[in-house]
Amino acid sequence: MNEKKYLRWYNKVGYGSGDVAGNVVYALLSAFTMIYLTDTAGLNAGVIGTLMMLSKFFDGFSDLVFGALLDKTQTRMGKARPWMLWAFVGCAAMIIAIFAIPTSLGDTAKYAWFFIAYTLLNAVFFTANNIAYSALTALITKNSSERVQMGSIRFMFAFGTSLVIQTVTVKGVELLGGGAEGWRAIAIIYALVGLAVNTLSVMSVRELSPAELAEAAEAADDEAGRAEGAAAPEKVTLRESGRLLLANRYYLIILVVFIMTQMFTATLNMGIYFMTYILGNANLLGGFAWAINIPLIVGLLFTPAVVARAGGMYRVNIVGYAVAVAGRLGVVAAGYMGNLWLMLFFSGVASLGMSPLQGTLNALIAEASEHTFLRSGKRIDGLMFSCTSLGVKIGSGLGTALAGWLLAASGYVANAPEQAGSVITMLYVMYLWIPAVANAIILALLWRLDVEKANARLRARALEADHGGDGAGSEAQA
Repeated sequence: MNEKKYLRWYNKVGYGSGDVAGNVVYALLSAFTMIYLTDTAGLNAGVIGTLMMLSKFFDGFSDLVFGALLDKTQTRMGKARPWMLWAFVGCAAMIIAIFAIPTSLGDTAKYAWFFIAYTLLNAVFFTANNIAYSALTALITKNSSERVQMGSIRFMFAFGTSLVIQTVTVKGVELLGGGAEGWRAIAIIYALVGLAVNTLSVMSVRELSPAELAEAAEAADDEAGRAEGAAAPEKVTLRESGRLLLANRYYLIILVVFIMTQMFTATLNMGIYFMTYILGNANLLGGFAWAINIPLIVGLLFTPAVVARAGGMYRVNIVGYAVAVAGRLGVVAAGYMGNLWLMLFFSGVASLGMSPLQGTLNALIAEASEHTFLRSGKRIDGLMFSCTSLGVKIGSGLGTALAGWLLAASGYVANAPEQAGSVITMLYVMYLWIPAVANAIILALLWRLDVEKANARLRARALEADHGGDGAGSEAQA
């Protein structure tokens, strides 16, 4: 069946470029916040981890609030684009604030400055921007192939940006004066780049009008055997939306997948400590960034074609993550052998295996949202896509906080020429073992993520009921 096409190539590329903006914030925050705060601002890793953990309480609440607000938004720009556009102004300001803590402040004031800026960034501005950006997947096209393509392009930009950030930041800070001055200058540059690209991304796409969305929904209903001209989905209260979310097991699985993916990334981003104190060269972080991100980008390039050939996302994601788990175990073995080249090779293998899931996550959320609609006749796209922001923030917060606690517990001393044996042991656990375990958990979750098959069964059941002849198909879906 040929689905209607909604997007041109430049719409897809323009949409995908939005993750450049998201990742000049996210990559800088996740890879370098901890080492900036410990080695430049002079703060304790364990206290930082605790503050990050406390900040997550606000994050969990704000995701649900902004998801519900997005569902209720109606403007000339659409539902999501206004939130995406204006929220990034706050993101840019807060990322600068985090990396511009005045050196004249006492430790207590520094902790307070960081906590306020970090919480505003994550719980308010990044939440609004990221939920809106992710929700656009469901609001600018109803074509499943275009959604997969958008996801692949998006994450190509994401990992490309992460690659650049991890490659140039250490040297960039040095060139811009080093220390507090260098970190502040690099944050300002990244914030300005993010503002420009985010605005370009917002302006490069158009949301479907409510009439077009209703027309697309009716067309989907017709294919599922519902009566033509069925009433538009009713508005849903926040309480009812929450009940629908909790009733959708695929939403819950995807949420945990997001959390584990971000915990993987957050602990892997502690690699700058591993490079500095075990491999002896902080600039090796750039080499590992290339080994990790280039295979991801290559894999994302081919993901739409592979998914189309396989006839769905389920098997592709499972096979991919089986490869990813094997690759990360290879990194563990090579790390204990002290073989740098094998570590780089197996890092690339693992990343290639992870790429299909990265390219299909948004499409999977759209399928999960469709699952709720097929079962209840109610749409909660904005709230459903809140799991992207919620999962990103909880996972990255937990991962970074865990790293801070583990560093503090091991006896880490900032800027020490040599670290104690307990610190070295902990760095092996953080950089090698935790990412491998996270990938194994994700693989187990993917076995249960058969949302495409579940939706196909619901549509087939509705079609059979409709062919029964008395219009019962519509009721069967309620």
